[in-house]
Amino acid sequence: MEPTRNTGARRWLALALLCSAFFMVILDVAIVNVALPSIQASLGFTESALVWVVNAYMLTYGGCLLLGGRLGDLYGKRRLFLAGITLFTAASLVCGIAGTQAILVAARALQGLGGAVVSAIALSLIMNIFTEAEERAKAMGIYGFVCAGGGSIGVLAGGLLTSALSWHWVFLVNLPIGIAVYAFCTKLLKNDADSMPGKLDVAGALTITLSLMLAVFGIVDGNQAGWTSAQTVTLLGGAGVLLLVFLLLEARVAAPLMPLGIFRVKTVAAANILGVFWAAAMFAWFFLSALYMQTVLGYDPMQIGLAFLPSNLIMAAFSIWLSAKMVMRFGLRMPIVAGMLLSAAGLGLFALWPKDASFMLHVMPGMLLLGVGCGMALNPVMLAAMQDVAPEQSGLASGVVNTSFMMGGALGLAILASLSERAGYHAAFAVAALCALVAAGAAAWLPRAAPSGKEVEYAH
Repeated sequence: MEPTRNTGARRWLALALLCSAFFMVILDVAIVNVALPSIQASLGFTESALVWVVNAYMLTYGGCLLLGGRLGDLYGKRRLFLAGITLFTAASLVCGIAGTQAILVAARALQGLGGAVVSAIALSLIMNIFTEAEERAKAMGIYGFVCAGGGSIGVLAGGLLTSALSWHWVFLVNLPIGIAVYAFCTKLLKNDADSMPGKLDVAGALTITLSLMLAVFGIVDGNQAGWTSAQTVTLLGGAGVLLLVFLLLEARVAAPLMPLGIFRVKTVAAANILGVFWAAAMFAWFFLSALYMQTVLGYDPMQIGLAFLPSNLIMAAFSIWLSAKMVMRFGLRMPIVAGMLLSAAGLGLFALWPKDASFMLHVMPGMLLLGVGCGMALNPVMLAAMQDVAPEQSGLASGVVNTSFMMGGALGLAILASLSERAGYHAAFAVAALCALVAAGAAAWLPRAAPSGKEVEYAH
């Protein structure tokens, strides 16, 4: 069912609102990291307790992406999207006025839950609103630009808000955005609550959500606790056992939370596999290169932000304009493979940075290659993950691909950060380049043809 009240300009306004909501969620991750020292000083967090300001969010966000998307399929995407916006905005208010550690951490967990629902359903709504191939490619390009730009803008915004006002405002800034998005979306998104009724697979929902939460905690705390520690082994082992139980349940129940047949759709399987490896490579780019520029090259935060500016501008140009044209002209496979190879080349140049690297000679070339590579690949990757899925499964597909990106990025960053501590930044960048090459290989499964914009049915 068409989720908007009519066609034309209202669809593009709906896209702007959906992207604004997703931007708020993406922005929040980066903006809070910048404010952590101020939060620690204000509320008296210890070093070990402070990580829970981040971990509480990551646990519920990563653990509930798949569930949030599937609930939208079963009970109405509009209803769940608005509920997610409400929860995220209300939790942001509580975070902003929190006066104790416990309240802040609990509110961050609720923020993560709301953010997971918003992230998963926003993508599926966009795919259902734009069904014609060329318009869908353009819409996904804009969505991709929001994905790419949110983190960079968050770093700058976090620094400005924390220094000019206080750490409270990194949360309170979400309030006007969330209220505006909710108000306009009630007018622009059609009520689809009764369009796709279904029964929730409670056992599947509990096992996969708990599995993902255990995996996220084991990964994000792996470097601190030790990868061979009892805690990490128990958490990751428990996550694996619960995942196996979940798969066995899904193969047997009449109405599974995640019909396993979705992975028999070639584009979905390939997009999720390459998404895991590409996210690992991209997290290394954003975080490890920033650390290298700060700790080795002596850049201040503003200089680091400016160093990323050329690649962000290139990604913006591809996302908003060039990427859609490439998809319609060359299909999905070529832009992804070329983008992954260029990204690998850029990370390979990072692995050659000397200790006295100059911006123009060493930093800029890799940034430009990564800007072009990511700009080419992001739009078709998201299209591949979603385009061959029936509308009533789009929330599920969105939850799956968001989970793949999140888990791949978290695991990749944890492993590569550990590698950089033991073997140096150059080794970590070299492995990140290898991850991008693996992603390019996974893209070989994708079709050459341009997307048709029509979904296909698949067996459960």
